[in-house]
Amino acid sequence: MSTPDIDALRDQLIAACNAIVRSGTLSMSGHGNASLRIPGRNEMLFTGGSGVTNVTAKDIVHLKLDGTMVDGEVSPTAHEVIFMHATIYEQKDEVGCVIHTHSPYATAFAVANKPIQCWTKAAARWGLEDGVPVAAYGPRGSEESLENIRKVLTPRSKAVLLGNHGILAFGDGPQKTVGICVALEETAQSAMFASLIGQPQAIPPHMLSYTQERMRSFAEAGALSSGHAHR
Repeated sequence: MSTPDIDALRDQLIAACNAIVRSGTLSMSGHGNASLRIPGRNEMLFTGGSGVTNVTAKDIVHLKLDGTMVDGEVSPTAHEVIFMHATIYEQKDEVGCVIHTHSPYATAFAVANKPIQCWTKAAARWGLEDGVPVAAYGPRGSEESLENIRKVLTPRSKAVLLGNHGILAFGDGPQKTVGICVALEETAQSAMFASLIGQPQAIPPHMLSYTQERMRSFAEAGALSSGHAHR
């Protein structure tokens, strides 16, 4: 097995943080943290500060999943949530990136202890067809909070609402995980606006399957070129 390129992974994590900032989904504080699994090892790269804005290489630390520091220094605020990230990697082998933020609309659902359903096309396309459950509140990074996360995870989970706290999203890589964060926030925002004029309606299950089949079909067909069409 080839040796992981830590510098390249660090650049990917910085790019993911920048993408989250550009998405406009952060709370006013800019608080959050992000991590990348180091392939083939029980280790991760992790943002060691208290936010995901203006992250540079010196802010990225190298840790084992048991919390042992390999390289770098973690602030007390970030130290509290190391195991929130490590727990996801330990529970879900396919996950390569974890992002935690306090995105305002999704966090409102977390504060209300209300799960988010698959109310939007974005949620369906980004793997949130089962909705996003709420993990009951526990102090940041405490064993109680970690156990509450484990209780609501399923094999298809892509995100969890942290009761009275924020969101936790995870995917096979940074680009996918950023997309999940954005889709989750857009869905929460749309549901709140919809509640002003009625009740948000979940996409019917048979249409969820149709949506994903169609998405896969177009992806397999590739880019549209002259003389070809796909319907």
